[in-house]
Amino acid sequence: MATDSKGLATVIFPVAKGEVLPITEVNDEVFSQKMMGDGYAVNPSTNTVVSPVDGTIQSVFPTKHAIGIKTASGIEVLIHLGIDTVELEGEGFETFVEEGQEVIAGDKIAEMDLASIKKAGKDTTIMVVFTNLTENQDFELIQTHDISEDTEIGRVK
Repeated sequence: MATDSKGLATVIFPVAKGEVLPITEVNDEVFSQKMMGDGYAVNPSTNTVVSPVDGTIQSVFPTKHAIGIKTASGIEVLIHLGIDTVELEGEGFETFVEEGQEVIAGDKIAEMDLASIKKAGKDTTIMVVFTNLTENQDFELIQTHDISEDTEIGRVK
């Protein structure tokens, strides 16, 4: 399981208010079959998207539908806003971070216009994927119900 330099687990927080789901339950095989890595998903109940970890913004996709963060312990986190939302070419998304920016868990990083994304026929589920876990690392999801942004929902050890 992934640990920081002192051997401690990395605490993971929700990326949004809403219902937390195991990554295996999302309607996209790339994510549900963990092709990009282990993680979790949230069916958001509000438009606000926050950082699930402390770290540095590594990438903000031009279409604003995905953000990459790297923790101090080297864990790479991909936050993917919705399913097939790249096709919206940024419509319905606003980002509040840029590459190189430091964030702490709970910092607002983006907004999704859930109504317009749904109107466009897209799934608004947010996926959080740990893309570089080694075989000695593991993500444990410990909360899978409606949560707020300050609820610890999992750990990477």
